[in-house]
Amino acid sequence: MIKVVKNLYEYRELIAALAWKNIVIRYKQAYLGILWAVLKPIMLMLIFTLVRGFVGIDSGDIPYPILTFAALLPWVFFQESASEGVSSVTSNAALIKKIYFPREVFPITAMVTKTVELLISFFILAGMMIYYKMVPTVYALWVPAIILYTMLVALGISFFGAAINVYYRDMSQALPVALSLLMYGSPVMYPLSLVHKKLIEEQAAGGWSNDLYTLYTLNPLAGIIDSFQRVLLKGLPPDFNALYPGAILTLVILPFSYLFFKRAENWFADVI
Repeated sequence: MIKVVKNLYEYRELIAALAWKNIVIRYKQAYLGILWAVLKPIMLMLIFTLVRGFVGIDSGDIPYPILTFAALLPWVFFQESASEGVSSVTSNAALIKKIYFPREVFPITAMVTKTVELLISFFILAGMMIYYKMVPTVYALWVPAIILYTMLVALGISFFGAAINVYYRDMSQALPVALSLLMYGSPVMYPLSLVHKKLIEEQAAGGWSNDLYTLYTLNPLAGIIDSFQRVLLKGLPPDFNALYPGAILTLVILPFSYLFFKRAENWFADVI
């Protein structure tokens, strides 16, 4: 692990240069420029708020628009980091054939690019908190750790998916669809407290309720999104009971995903 971190530190300038190139190419001829980065969560927030008016989702004491926007920040960051990370190796085929450097630079670069966009979204969230007169507490210091956890989850998918995508390009097409479906299995449109109430408090699924709730929280985004909302909007610490199932799963998957990527990278230049 130390060797991996050392290698990435040595290539930090390359990662920064590739990330800057991605941002410039993507937005240089766009009229709104990098503001396009925040349009997706804003539009989704408006759509979810409209739908909520018909289905009546209980958001507790927190206004639904800001609750949803806070959920969308880590979700969109994860979704786009993973999607672009999977296609990052094949989209840099010319560079791979010219010179060798650690190929994990590409999925990490995709994530760094999305981190810049995430920071812009934070300004929108800060404006909404000012509008709703919400003041962050000391628990907001958990935010960097939550974002780091989100990065690890995205990398777990990116490393494995990027290696597979070199050989089977269907992966880059299938993953966005799968992640879109996963969004409805994550507390984005509705709060995790609603799932907890139905399964743990009301035992809506009978004897299966506790097991189903544990299965639900195996999705790392369930704990991530809930914790992000709790520390920023509710002034509460993260709910570690919701975090640990997904965290354990991530710690198991990430090393295997990375090792799979490193074994596959020996043939990237030949296959790509």
